Amino acid sequence: MRGSVQRLGDDVAIPYEALLDFRSKHVFNPWAQRDPLDDIGSGRPDDIGPRARLARLQAHFAIAPALVLVGEASGYQGCHFSGLAFTNENLLLEQRIPRIGSVGRLTKRPRPWCEPSATVVWGALHALGLADRTVLWNAFAWHPFKPGQPYSNRPPTRAELEDGREVLDGVLDEFAAASLVAVGQVADRALRGLGRTPDATLRHPSMGGANEFRAGLGALAKRLTSERPSLRRRAARRRATSVG
Repeated sequence: MRGSVQRLGDDVAIPYEALLDFRSKHVFNPWAQRDPLDDIGSGRPDDIGPRARLARLQAHFAIAPALVLVGEASGYQGCHFSGLAFTNENLLLEQRIPRIGSVGRLTKRPRPWCEPSATVVWGALHALGLADRTVLWNAFAWHPFKPGQPYSNRPPTRAELEDGREVLDGVLDEFAAASLVAVGQVADRALRGLGRTPDATLRHPSMGGANEFRAGLGALAKRLTSERPSLRRRAARRRATSVG
């Protein structure tokens, strides 16, 4: 993996330079590459494409969250164009994403992308009052696609997940005080491979898992309320372990 960790101040652990520098075959980097569907003819060049996706990501990260949800990888209907995990173009247009202001169309597609898992995740976060206190990320930050099919999804390979460890580790270090939640088994394995035990592992909302995801997140929300001191101590131990 090319690039070194860029720290925007001594207390920021997010490796933005490594995030932007990543290149791999059959992988799209939302924060460094343009897509043919980017609506660059809109007259709003600063709002479209990789630079805008990076600005949205930095705005999303500009909190001290109570909760960090980690999924599997970016998808073509979501983060590929939005720059945010579990976030699609339609949700941005509806101004459903905290800390992200009003945006116009991101793509030249006749209809905005409306990725189902993103809709489920943000709908549940809003319903439970967690949206303003949550950061979303992926075990593999970028969008892996099938050869010759840029608008498709595929699971990241073991080698790709290994290449993405530096970025994942840096993001988790930045938000080490938050409760850590894996969304799906790929994310669970990736977190445990870094020596980080998630506070919960939820069913991924895709492939018929939406209701189970909502139920799991609802149960977690109750735990966050009743066990907050315990979770804070656990987060502190995890942070100390990662620093050591």
